[in-house]
Amino acid sequence: MTGDDVIIRLTHDQALVLSDRLFKVVGTGALDDVVNQDRAVWSPLHTISGVLESTLEEVFSPNYDSTLHEVRERLLDQLGDLGRPPGHEGRDSVSGNG
Repeated sequence: MTGDDVIIRLTHDQALVLSDRLFKVVGTGALDDVVNQDRAVWSPLHTISGVLESTLEEVFSPNYDSTLHEVRERLLDQLGDLGRPPGHEGRDSVSGNG
């Protein structure tokens, strides 16, 4: 099925969190280690990142940090324990360091 587009649907909250994370990790060793193993991965990453940045108005808002915090809290509540390391207690936190 070469040439057919694949449509990925994200909630607005998911899109905002993904956009923020991509912005923070592109150009860092954390992401470079992954994509340098297969340079073709840059193509979809750039496409996804570009679509997110051009679609999400919040990234330019003066209230961006508080909006992102609220969005992250909603997503974490929805996740419950999914993806939480064994023995990890309390809320998840994400630093700006990728």
